[in-house]
Amino acid sequence: MTLKKLELSVGELAQRAGIAPSAVRFYEDQGLIFSRRTSGNQRRYHRAMLRRVAFIRASQSAGIPLAVIADVLSELGNHESPPKSMWEAASKRWIDDINHRIALLENMRDMIGSCVGCGCLSLGECHLLNPGDEMNKLGPGPRRLMRD
Repeated sequence: MTLKKLELSVGELAQRAGIAPSAVRFYEDQGLIFSRRTSGNQRRYHRAMLRRVAFIRASQSAGIPLAVIADVLSELGNHESPPKSMWEAASKRWIDDINHRIALLENMRDMIGSCVGCGCLSLGECHLLNPGDEMNKLGPGPRRLMRD
């Protein structure tokens, strides 16, 4: 019986993870995954990077920004795979953010019909961009565009 290959090239990791080789290099540049260099300066990735890429992709599909994913992965060593407990802890951290985004999207879905083609030029009356005329409390002028 042969030993399983412990290291993968960029192409092998990309193919096994279902992503482009450029994505592998990008994730490495962002410090999300790690490789070692051979004497010929080729990248070799530990098999643990497959699980890290899966974690990254699953997190991204939930809308989690790479910076937040990197923060979670920073708790691991360079050759460690995220265990199930890490995914559970991360998902608990992110559930409030996900629920907030769901509420915003549902609100937009429910109100978008009243905005398309309405022609209102008053942010005071726009329930989607300025609910309850909150911008009025910040003073006159284009408050969304002005920097204090």
